[in-house]
Amino acid sequence: MRITPFDLSGRVAIVTGAGSGIGQAVACGLANAGADVALTYRTDANQTASQIQAIGRTARTYACDFSVAGASEFSQLVKEVLREFGRIDILVNNAGSITVAPALDLSQVEWQAELQVNLTSAFLMSQAVAHGFGGAPGVIINIGSVLSFQGSSSVVAYTAAKSGLAGMTRALAVEWAALGIRVNAVAPGYVRTAMVRRLEEDDNLRAPIDARIPIGRWAEPADIAAPVTFLASDAAAYVTGVVLPVDGGWLAG
Repeated sequence: MRITPFDLSGRVAIVTGAGSGIGQAVACGLANAGADVALTYRTDANQTASQIQAIGRTARTYACDFSVAGASEFSQLVKEVLREFGRIDILVNNAGSITVAPALDLSQVEWQAELQVNLTSAFLMSQAVAHGFGGAPGVIINIGSVLSFQGSSSVVAYTAAKSGLAGMTRALAVEWAALGIRVNAVAPGYVRTAMVRRLEEDDNLRAPIDARIPIGRWAEPADIAAPVTFLASDAAAYVTGVVLPVDGGWLAG
């Protein structure tokens, strides 16, 4: 059998926030490429695990609330994955949350909570997994946003966190290249997930978004999973420090 550069057979991935939406699609995409997958979740990831097991790959679920977890919890999570799978090759930092509120009304608690889930937890998880690679080559992929590149109204904390995630991606790519660790990010545009359902269902809010997307539609979660699979694979062996927009042309307009 000919092995292609996109083949992930024999590799183990951790996908955070894998219960639904982008995280679920990414986990299934990696599994379809041959990887076994450790799934972190806050509420439930059994459906994702079942889909992965149905295609013949191994999946395990791990409860983790990224809004409160700290370095010790992430370190313990990595130890559990290593104990069950024997290795870690890929980390996808997908867990996230968004608070919609005018900047003048945003509390310090809300600000800190947004940065904790979207930025701080991604760094601490990356740090724990980098130790878990044990000196072997590895791949870290962060899920950013088009707001990693631009501003938007009423989402100041989310925008700050995703902008920070882009900077963290570049910094870790430079620092950890000598360790054989590639660090990249994917920056989705508007994706059909529960997180943005409020926008999608409000015609007045959706119309200007639709008008700006050159491809003419919102992304499906699978549209994000494919570039993540590419970045996780040997096809991207010479790619690191990149924040890749997957936005239907949004930023080009």
